[in-house]
Amino acid sequence: MLGKEIPVHIPKWKLWQIVILLAVCTIGAVPSGADDAVSGIVDSQTFLKKNLTPAGPPASASAAAVEKLLGQMTLKEKIGQMTQLEIGMVTDGMDQAIRINSEKLHKAVAEYGVGSILNVHDQALSEEKWHEIIRAIQEEAKKTRLHVPVLYGIDTIHGPNYIAEGTLFPQPLAMAATWNPELMLRGSQIAAAETRKAGIPWSFSPVLDAGRQPLWSRLWETFGEDTYLATVMGVATVRGYEGNDLSSPASVSASLKHYMGYSYPITGGDRSPALIPENTLREYFLPTFAAAVRAGAHTVMVNSSEVNGIPGHANGYLLKDVLRGELGLQGFVVSDWMDIKKLVGVHHVAATEKEATRIAVLAGIDMSMVPSDYSFSNLLLELAQEGKVPASRIDEAVRRILTVKYQLGLFDDPLRGIDSKTVVGSPESRHVSLEAARESITLLKNEKHTLPLAKTARVLVTGPDADSLIPLNNGWSYTWQGNRASGYPKDHATILKAIQEKIGAANVTYVPGTTYDKEVDIAEAAEAATKADAVVLCLGEWAYAETPGNIPDLTLPDAQINLALRILETKKPVILLLTEGRPRIISRIADPANAIVMAYNPSNEGGQAIADVLFGDVNPSGKLPVTYPRSPNRLFTYDHKVFEGEGGGEGKAMPAPQYEFGSGLSYTSFSYSDLRVAPATASSSGAVRVEVTVKNSGGRAGKEVVQLYLNERFASVTPPLKRLKRFAKVLLQPGESRQVSFELTSDDLSFIGTDNKRTVEPGVFDVGIGGLRQTFEWK
Repeated sequence: MLGKEIPVHIPKWKLWQIVILLAVCTIGAVPSGADDAVSGIVDSQTFLKKNLTPAGPPASASAAAVEKLLGQMTLKEKIGQMTQLEIGMVTDGMDQAIRINSEKLHKAVAEYGVGSILNVHDQALSEEKWHEIIRAIQEEAKKTRLHVPVLYGIDTIHGPNYIAEGTLFPQPLAMAATWNPELMLRGSQIAAAETRKAGIPWSFSPVLDAGRQPLWSRLWETFGEDTYLATVMGVATVRGYEGNDLSSPASVSASLKHYMGYSYPITGGDRSPALIPENTLREYFLPTFAAAVRAGAHTVMVNSSEVNGIPGHANGYLLKDVLRGELGLQGFVVSDWMDIKKLVGVHHVAATEKEATRIAVLAGIDMSMVPSDYSFSNLLLELAQEGKVPASRIDEAVRRILTVKYQLGLFDDPLRGIDSKTVVGSPESRHVSLEAARESITLLKNEKHTLPLAKTARVLVTGPDADSLIPLNNGWSYTWQGNRASGYPKDHATILKAIQEKIGAANVTYVPGTTYDKEVDIAEAAEAATKADAVVLCLGEWAYAETPGNIPDLTLPDAQINLALRILETKKPVILLLTEGRPRIISRIADPANAIVMAYNPSNEGGQAIADVLFGDVNPSGKLPVTYPRSPNRLFTYDHKVFEGEGGGEGKAMPAPQYEFGSGLSYTSFSYSDLRVAPATASSSGAVRVEVTVKNSGGRAGKEVVQLYLNERFASVTPPLKRLKRFAKVLLQPGESRQVSFELTSDDLSFIGTDNKRTVEPGVFDVGIGGLRQTFEWK
């Protein structure tokens, strides 16, 4: 527990929730996460079934209060609620020297009635400093005519990364590599509690964009390329953030982003256009958002770019017809940074900012993040007075915003969370992060059992990522870009320090070799390698976020490749250790390397986790959440369509990537048998049960991810070769076997047809698990 306060008064909506829960328990409840941990299995299907219940209180609980307040507000006060400003608009100074400017604050909150404030300027603040700032803001709000609290928002991307003492977790792509939604849930609960402890009730996450463009600089913020895996992990994040009671001092509101299609730019560059046919958009990009809305997410942030020539902030079809009409979002929609202004200067769909404001609000934007001036408030006031934006539309937006504030408990206590019993950055929370890092690490190659290394080995550690916390964390870490070394804590081990602690400093030699992109002392590193028993070669990326992370080529920089080639020439065992936010091309060095470990961005605890895996104290169990490409000009996802081979003829799969989606080795071995699918013929009135036996056929305990893939042999829209439909992470002792069961329904067999609607067609389906294959017919 994170020190949740027990309320003395239980509201009616909560009593009903308890009644429903007791009823579920009476008829046979799904096992809890704790039960799953004890039983040694985390099953995606079971997890989703028990985590699609939204947090209370429902909007209806505050509807009367919202309407009363709305009726008392002036037009200017209403528009103020739709306005979000950045922290610099109410403060002076930056970093830890930041301080409230009372005149600026009065202008924002008292004169303009601003509804929300966001961000830092520009480094993570201490818990104490956050309390100082949030108290001042809410005190100013109390002085206003209607006492409407301000909603503060922050980017809690991998833990409370803007709270200096906060517990940072592996970045989302690494969390997806755990294939463990219970761990994702627990990490999100900790992130929420620590964020709310600072007085901040709103997180701009999770990123539910489908990570299907590996060049994209925000890939590491996603849960990978697969729709189902990302859906499960996205639901886990929302439920972890929002809990059972959004007004709890340990809960924050989630914000699903960036709705939608943002992650698939044609060029791979951030904030650049995407061309996505609607059936593809609905098949691969919409389901993550749909499930998260169903799980109760209260806010949504909009795509900064454009899809099919229509900017996200001007796309009324996606924001109203789909998000509201089809998905049923009840909360509010917030713009992204400056993106209403960009309808003029970037997208050229409006000639003036005033026209851009009208377009965005009528398209469905409820709150504007035009954060560094008051142009949105001023222009929307003019538009409303001129009758160009109906009063009903403004009321609609403000009603949604006020409802979320009530649901968060801000009207009862705008400082809720500050006095909670949550301990920010506690040893217990850090241990959960360490466990997540350990489970994320993915062993891609292990020739002749190079790993684990003996603790008596003499080891050379080299490479640009060996002795810094920066590549272990990446962007959104204490600063936006995450590249300021002074902002990182001093009590966490880098990869080098963790290896020294593991086997003794006397057994470790360190030579940097290169920086990220420049050669430093490659010759010295190669000489040191000749004297070592093994080399841990730490390559990958430095920190970056958003547009500054754009690159034209996925290949690692020449300096790093040259270092690897020189080290490989020594013929010593080389462990290629990758800390990176996207899969950088390693084809020139992958084959001669003896072992390859993908560590992603495993957080401040990553150094220890990596050392634990390298020296055998932890058995790796991570699986790739993306396809690892072999060539920069042949980028594809695992669920691609067939292609015609040379000379024509029958369709084939794409040539093998460097490593397949879902792949990952262990220090033990697993075997599969007895795959059963029943019934052999099914229809819409029934379900298909799939059972398989998995055995730990090796000599040590390990976790295996059982992955169920499905494909339809023929369909009216060309079917992918396979799609992930279920998975379960299973802990097995040496020699232990376990039967794992899944259930498939008509939804799992469906696809988006030519009419852009979901359909199920009769046909023959192939089920694949662990190299085994069975078929069934759907009629």
